[in-house]
Amino acid sequence: MRTGAKARFLAALGLWIAIGPAPLAKVAAQGEGDAGGFSAKTTTEPVMRVSRVVEASTSAAADAATARHSLDPALQLAYEGLDRMRSGIHDYTATLVKRERIDGRLSDEEFIQLKIRNARVRDGLGQVPFSIYLRFLRPTSCEGREVIWVDGRNDGKLVAHDTGVIRGQFRVSLDPEGGLAMKGNRYPIYEAGIENLVVRLIEKANRDRAAGDCRVSFRNAKVGDRECTKITVQHDERRHPYDFHIAEVFIDKELGIPIRYAAYTWPRRPDEEPILEEEYTYTNVRLNVGLTDRDFDPDNPAYAFP
Repeated sequence: MRTGAKARFLAALGLWIAIGPAPLAKVAAQGEGDAGGFSAKTTTEPVMRVSRVVEASTSAAADAATARHSLDPALQLAYEGLDRMRSGIHDYTATLVKRERIDGRLSDEEFIQLKIRNARVRDGLGQVPFSIYLRFLRPTSCEGREVIWVDGRNDGKLVAHDTGVIRGQFRVSLDPEGGLAMKGNRYPIYEAGIENLVVRLIEKANRDRAAGDCRVSFRNAKVGDRECTKITVQHDERRHPYDFHIAEVFIDKELGIPIRYAAYTWPRRPDEEPILEEEYTYTNVRLNVGLTDRDFDPDNPAYAFP
C-alpha cells in the first residue's frame, strides 16, 4: 500500500467506533443457536411502554419512603445488578441501538451487533481480558464496518476496517482515544457494555447523592417484549455537579440488569421538552453463550477483515 493512499484512507475513515455508556432493551431467549450467533431481527427499533402506576411490588420502591436519600433504592438495585453481572455473566451478544448528541447535533440511530466478554479470572487458565467485537448494521453509510478491541492486546489499540471499494481494503489499528476512533462518539470503545454502564450510573448516583436531594420514581415498563422496572431520576435545578436533568434506566425484571438508558438535559425554555443527550438500548441480548478468543480475532474467517 502506498503511503499517500493509506494516509488519505485514514483521514477519510471517520470510524464510529465507541458505543458509550452503554445502554439497553429486548432480551431474546438464551441458549438458542451457536455461541455468539445473532438474531436475524437485528434492526427493529425498540418499543418502550411505561405504566402510569408506580411499581409498588419491588422492594426498592417499598423501601423508598424510609430511605435516607431518594436515590438509595436505585443505588441498591444498581449494586445488586453489578454483583450479579460480575458473578454470573461471563459474556453476551446483543444488538445495540444508540443515539448521541455530538457538538450539539443528535445523531441518527445506529444499529450495532456486538459480542462482549467480561474480564474475569478463569480457574487454571489465568485472566480473561475484557473483549469487544462490533459489526455495524445501520445506517448504510457504515454497514459492514467491524471493530475489535481486547484489553492488553495490540498495544491497547483497536483493530478495524471500513467498507467500500477502496476503504474496505485496509485493516487499521487505532488509538481508542484518538480523533478517528472518537469521531461521532461520546465515549471510547473500552467503556462499552452493560457492566460499564452500571459502574458509571453508580458513580453518578453517589456523586449526586452527596450534592442534595432529587426526584426518583419507579414504574412498570416494557422495552420490546421485556418486562422492566423503569427508574427515573430528575434534577429540577440546573447546577453543579448535575450533568443531566432527567435520566431513565430500564432494568429487566428477569435478568436484573439494565437494558436501556437515556439521559436528557434541561430544556432551553420552560415550555419546551427536555433535550435528549444520549440513548442506548440493548436488544436481542443472549447471556453466557460461550465466547472464545476466536470471537475477538480479526483473522476469524466468519469476519470480513481484509
